[in-house]
Amino acid sequence: MTGMLAAPYGFAGNQQEEALADSVRLALSNAILDARPPKPVFTSATDHQRYQTWFADLSGRLQRKLPDDQVRTEFLETLWYETKRAGLDPGLVLGLIQVESAYRKYAVSVVGARGYMQVMPFWTNVIGDADRRKLFNMQTNLRYGCAILRMYIDMEKGNLFLALGRYNGSRGKPEYPNAVLAAWNKWKHTPGAGVTLAASP
Repeated sequence: MTGMLAAPYGFAGNQQEEALADSVRLALSNAILDARPPKPVFTSATDHQRYQTWFADLSGRLQRKLPDDQVRTEFLETLWYETKRAGLDPGLVLGLIQVESAYRKYAVSVVGARGYMQVMPFWTNVIGDADRRKLFNMQTNLRYGCAILRMYIDMEKGNLFLALGRYNGSRGKPEYPNAVLAAWNKWKHTPGAGVTLAASP
């Protein structure tokens, strides 16, 4: 594929293939195969307003990294939907994307991780349809990345430091988790970050 770029930092993802319980594999597969569009559904007008405030704030802050208005809109809608769906803070995932790919859709690491969240291609065999090209699709990449990160957080019983290390393939080493947590601090206090959202009708 033309336009692919090596990921900019030494932190780019290198998730390790692990033996997964059948229940975990099934849950991940079901999450990935859900084809519903990434459109937020809100439980109240107040939540909707908070989301709009969050969206306006983030859209302005991401304009340099994602200058195309339509791309930026689709990215933020999808990010919000997929993070809330996976029970993650949007700011955490924004920080992870900043460290992993610097918001480059076609980033490829030296170990072959792909896209915004630097998902390793083996995941398409483990929980997907084996089509690695889909990892360059924005929604697919964010969905895989969020589902995998959620799984690692659960595996580590909520220990974010260890979960981030596992996501990067460097569990127990401080460099990557510290980089993501530092980046998260730049995004985590955006308006609307605590909105309660129903991800689907």
